[in-house]
Amino acid sequence: MVGVLAIALNGAAALLGGWCWWRVRASTWFWRILRPAQAVVVLQVLLGGILVVIGHKPKGLHVLYGVLPLLVALIAEQLRVSSAHMVLQSRGFESAQEVGKLPAEEQRVVALTIVQREIGVMAAAAVVNVVLLARAAGTA
Repeated sequence: MVGVLAIALNGAAALLGGWCWWRVRASTWFWRILRPAQAVVVLQVLLGGILVVIGHKPKGLHVLYGVLPLLVALIAEQLRVSSAHMVLQSRGFESAQEVGKLPAEEQRVVALTIVQREIGVMAAAAVVNVVLLARAAGTA
């Protein structure tokens, strides 16, 4: 049940995030779906770890496919955090304070570019997690 929920939430986050990235739109709903999806992945890994500790022997690559989504989420978060820095550097800014000196519309464009990159990174991670979680379910 937890695995199905993890696949469903990550799938929803991937679809909404992909749409938001494509349309260059910020969405609080994307983050409201993504964060619980990540929490369910953590729960799924914890429950799987408990099963292994109490003696349940999973088949083949099930453990690998079950743990990799957690690693993908952690790596994606690191990439998301560096998104702002990458966007600022690509536009020749040393810091966010320099962006604050721009006219309001230009500030909005820079901010939206950062948000788009963050959503793109996290939506791509959600897609990868759906595939990994589906493989985990298939090897169970």
